[in-house]
Amino acid sequence: MNSKQRLGLIGSRYGLPFIGLLLIGIFSALLPATFASPMTALAIFDAEVIIIMLALAEMLVLVVGEQDLSLGYGIGLTHILALGFIVRDHLPWQLSVILVLLVGAAIGAANAFFVTVVKINSFIATLGVGTVLYAISNWYTDSLQVMGDLPKEFVAIYAGNFFGAPISLVYIVVIVVGLWLVLEFTVVGRYLYALGGNRKAAELSGIRPKRYIFGVWIAVGLLMGFAGIVLASRLQIGSAGTGPDYLLPVFAGAMLGTTTIKPGRANPFGTIIAVTVLGIGIAGFQQLGSSTPFIVPLFNGSTLLIGVGLAVYAAQKVRASNTSAVLPASAAETEEEENSKN
Repeated sequence: MNSKQRLGLIGSRYGLPFIGLLLIGIFSALLPATFASPMTALAIFDAEVIIIMLALAEMLVLVVGEQDLSLGYGIGLTHILALGFIVRDHLPWQLSVILVLLVGAAIGAANAFFVTVVKINSFIATLGVGTVLYAISNWYTDSLQVMGDLPKEFVAIYAGNFFGAPISLVYIVVIVVGLWLVLEFTVVGRYLYALGGNRKAAELSGIRPKRYIFGVWIAVGLLMGFAGIVLASRLQIGSAGTGPDYLLPVFAGAMLGTTTIKPGRANPFGTIIAVTVLGIGIAGFQQLGSSTPFIVPLFNGSTLLIGVGLAVYAAQKVRASNTSAVLPASAAETEEEENSKN
């Protein structure tokens, strides 16, 4: 590998973190009294914690070459149910948490069923499932807010601290490290990446795609359900209109995450960096006075287009490099065969 290729590899892997640091430097210079402060960092994390959880769930689906557009609608339903089971049905908060996790797993299983059994494209299947979930949310709430007195233990799910750090930060660390360990150091992780790279070849090598894709989507549903519980604990008010707003930033963050750390491959650290960079950009523009309602969807939509474009480009570069790595060996084998014939 020559110096130009090495520089390109470093740029593709660490370009996005560099952009994040550059944004921090620019906004800190423009807003020294407000942006460069621990309060801003805490506010960015508070605004992005749910998006990070959902983006990590979307990242898992991207690993196996699928897409999930139901996450925004799913968290809308699960956070409503987390509150409704306690406030309306007077269930213990522990039972409410368990039931919401089960609902999340059921949503994931429904997505997997339509994709792997019915053979509907994941884009269409999850959009359809998500729309049904949105309808259920409106039916359950009757288009009203769900609110009431909540146990302090349930509120502490989001508001609690762990040795001085926000408990939600602990959730993120555990989820990211757990996903990283599974994807990078287990047979299951290698199988999932193989399914996302070339499903037909993976199936011919003995991997059962239906089993692993079902498992991925159930894991995604559990993670979405947990995010719904955390969101309910944070807002303490349930509304059917809350969930869909997460769809665009979650998808943008997950797609942009495939362009960094390991370009061309969905990975946990790339995802969390991507969402953080998006949060930094939005916070900076808002503090500069761009508080108009269009700035956030404009930024997220533009980033989605850029993220998808870069993801496609990175994937093409990875395939090209893999092909070039194979070609010399193939050429050598051909030359050896010709020599043996002579």
